[in-house]
Amino acid sequence: MKIAIVGTGNVGGALATAWSRAGHAIYLAVRDTENFKGKELLKNKNTEARNIADAVRAAEVILLSTPAPAAIEVAQSLGDTAGKIIIDTMNIVAGRGPQGFASTAEAILAHTATRDVVKCFNTTGFNNMANPVYGDFRLDAFMAGDSEKAKAAAERLALDAGFAACYDVGGNDKFQLMEQFAFFWINLAMMRGHGREIGFKLLKR
Repeated sequence: MKIAIVGTGNVGGALATAWSRAGHAIYLAVRDTENFKGKELLKNKNTEARNIADAVRAAEVILLSTPAPAAIEVAQSLGDTAGKIIIDTMNIVAGRGPQGFASTAEAILAHTATRDVVKCFNTTGFNNMANPVYGDFRLDAFMAGDSEKAKAAAERLALDAGFAACYDVGGNDKFQLMEQFAFFWINLAMMRGHGREIGFKLLKR
């Protein structure tokens, strides 16, 4: 796939590296291609920096991994997103998010042309995206959204990042549930003192 990464910090950087390793073409979508956070990602194969509009035009999939309060501004900066898939990794934490919206994905849908939006890669830490392996197990990923096209892309990319599976938790009405699940991980890791090296695995019998 051709993937534009908007937000080249911890989450965007971890996924850019994993997907580069899996053979995807990575466009780091930045305002200044000469000076940006995560410039070391250019050492990865199949990776180049482009301005945001050019990266979006070239991409099939757009990953948004910026701070949640900037969701509307970022969505508006993408240009024409018709026919594109957007993966939203952002979370509203402690009320800090796009004004007037209950989830970042709702803000993205309201400010872009595409209907193919999926929330994924938001329920665990960037360290688990860089390495989802725990002993003999691989962590699971989770996704939500109405678009089957977007969810199919997210599932493939989750597997390519090394997750064991990517479970579909429902449609757009589950965006908030996904963000609450993220806060559950944050609560355990940060507030309850378990640290970042924890993750979720769905067991069946």
